[in-house]
Amino acid sequence: MISRLLRLAAFGFTLGVSFFTASLATNAGDDQTQLRTESLVVRSGDREHRFEVEVAENDRERARGLMFRQEMAAGHGMLFIFEGEGDRYFWMKNTPLPLDIIYISAAGRIVSIAADTTPFSEAAIPSGKPARYVLELNAGTSARLEINTGDVVSSPSMAAE
Repeated sequence: MISRLLRLAAFGFTLGVSFFTASLATNAGDDQTQLRTESLVVRSGDREHRFEVEVAENDRERARGLMFRQEMAAGHGMLFIFEGEGDRYFWMKNTPLPLDIIYISAAGRIVSIAADTTPFSEAAIPSGKPARYVLELNAGTSARLEINTGDVVSSPSMAAE
């Protein structure tokens, strides 16, 4: 009888540790990794618009993006850097913030803008043309500042490429 109780207790302890470990692994995915930040400039005609951006430069950072973020300060954004130029597709899954998604060529020119994207949408948002960089800003920023296709974007990370 005691032997059976000890086996049940050991099983319960092992099961509890397994659930606890699985819970830690799940919650660890909710932590937002601190990304490197830098200044970015959008040149639109004779105007310059400056933003402070977080840089997502590896697969893990790009996959996370702005998911789960409840707010982003005005004048801030996120710059995604890809290895090469190509067709890009973004979505808004797990992203509560409406965003402007700005696709940028390897030469630093805006090739397309998906304005006022829908939070939590799983619909693919295509670049429409090859892009190497993607800039996410608060929804309405590109319209308010009159940022358009053809405008030039630059940052230290883009210059280093």
